[in-house]
Amino acid sequence: MANYVGTASWGIVPRDFDSSNLATMSWNYRSNELKSANDQLRYQVQWFHAGINEATEVGIEGGIVNVIFKVETSVDGVIWNTIGNIKKSRDITNKRYDSNTSPTGHRFTIDVSQLVSDQLSYSLCPINKGTWQSNYYGGMNGGLAMQDNVIGGNLAIGTPISDYNVSDNGTFRRLRVSATFEILDANQSIITAANSISYAPQITLINSVNQFERDSVFYLAYSVDYYTGYEFLTRCPNWSGGGKTEDFKKPVRMDEQAEWLQFFIYQNYSDDINASASNSVAADAIKIVTTESDGSNNTFYLRDFEDNLLTFTTTTGYVLPEDYQRQVFIQNISPDYIVNSGNVWSPDNNRIATDSSAIPPTVSNYPYWNAYTGGTITNDTIHYTAELVKIGFWSPYTVRVVSNTYKYTIDRESENIPYGFVRFHWLNSMGGTDSYTAKRDVVEGLTISRDIIERKSSDRTWYQANSGAVNSSKVNVDDSDYISDTMRGGNIYKGGREVLGLNAERVQSVYTEPLNKSVANWLKEIMLSPNVWIEMETDATKRGNTVNPYLRPSTKEYIPVIITNSDIETVNQENGLVMFNIEYTLSHKVKTQRN
Repeated sequence: MANYVGTASWGIVPRDFDSSNLATMSWNYRSNELKSANDQLRYQVQWFHAGINEATEVGIEGGIVNVIFKVETSVDGVIWNTIGNIKKSRDITNKRYDSNTSPTGHRFTIDVSQLVSDQLSYSLCPINKGTWQSNYYGGMNGGLAMQDNVIGGNLAIGTPISDYNVSDNGTFRRLRVSATFEILDANQSIITAANSISYAPQITLINSVNQFERDSVFYLAYSVDYYTGYEFLTRCPNWSGGGKTEDFKKPVRMDEQAEWLQFFIYQNYSDDINASASNSVAADAIKIVTTESDGSNNTFYLRDFEDNLLTFTTTTGYVLPEDYQRQVFIQNISPDYIVNSGNVWSPDNNRIATDSSAIPPTVSNYPYWNAYTGGTITNDTIHYTAELVKIGFWSPYTVRVVSNTYKYTIDRESENIPYGFVRFHWLNSMGGTDSYTAKRDVVEGLTISRDIIERKSSDRTWYQANSGAVNSSKVNVDDSDYISDTMRGGNIYKGGREVLGLNAERVQSVYTEPLNKSVANWLKEIMLSPNVWIEMETDATKRGNTVNPYLRPSTKEYIPVIITNSDIETVNQENGLVMFNIEYTLSHKVKTQRN
């Protein structure tokens, strides 16, 4: 096989580094790995050879005619799935404005965003679970329904858990693109070149969207790295930090079991977190600080998501989180979960020197942790905060806050019985899930349509009588001798216009609390999201909890709905605060009989 001649290299790519000539093209350079699957994802190969410019046709042996881009995705960085091969001829010719000349070399450019955006959907964590089962396979993922007809083992009576047809995580994907070349041989035939170039820098994609006139497309603030001040995958304005002055606390209720924080960890190490200038991190957690009515505070940690960290074992037997994680994590911080889960912790650094029974330590016990026995969220709790922290591996076991501070206030308003409140969850514009409880003026009803046909009416002229009928054993026919209640004539209970089929949808609506501008701008995402759910408790959801309380630890489940609002007002200067009337219908239609 022949080689291409000249030099081939990557030009424009989604991820570039500070040392690149392209680095200064974009805000905060292009070195951040986290990208949106719904923005442009351009890959360009540049080929240079003596005497070749963009206006020059390829006619030399070894000249590159086509570039074949191989597009692959993965969640674990080990198993890669090819989702497409794109063959691209050279770009159209560029012309210099003052001399009409063309730049040297040829360029081959594609955009893979539409191809990879179909790989991402959503991933829900079951209500009342601390975190989803696996970052790689996610929680309750969107996309096509998976076939599930395999029971474990070789016999008909097997195990109920199947390893087959498990869908990859719907929240994030890793993307890599390679390039191979088709060239001309000595006979001017097109052949495949033997040489190629290395992969373009790998990126991680989330199912986010950026408004063209508003948002930056480089998620530096959402990719947890060496430093501090990172943000969770939500646009809810309930955070402080970075000079933000507004103090909005998101209301949560004591009976709520699903309040989520999602975040992307790129690198887990933290600069000089240990006294010895080491960057090694031993543990990660969500730090919760409550404020009581008397002004006192309680501090504890939630660590369910830590089960999904990638780990390695040191030469001395310590099991620690790897530096490069490249994963999306999720943690339940709802009041009911915190109070009842039993998975609340407090670090106990004193045991490190005195308790050798647990050495070598693992991610779960280093620094050593105690089950938290103090008051977590109590009847006197007014509000609480949540922060992502990293804990140093060496003394003094620094607890470093690496995220902004997210604030929550306890809403103790009694439910408006018999109507109840409506709790919404939705796929937000950052590719995570948000939630909100609407409580005002609940309305429920049905929208019904009918398919009508007209049948022939029955004969009313003749009626079958039993007064003169006889048989072999009786003078008159007994009433019990009739085979059916359908009689000859007089069948006026049917006929004429009839309902062939009936279509019915549950129509519901509810009002929010009065909202200021920033909260209204966040909450409007529920109207823009393609995936919205409400929490419901039914006989079916309670059975799910009874059958498998591990995967369905709540008697409530997510029920999909379709938001039907055609317009919404987010700002009203005259009235000040605005209220949303959220109109919706259940995605599962009301089932009716067919005639």
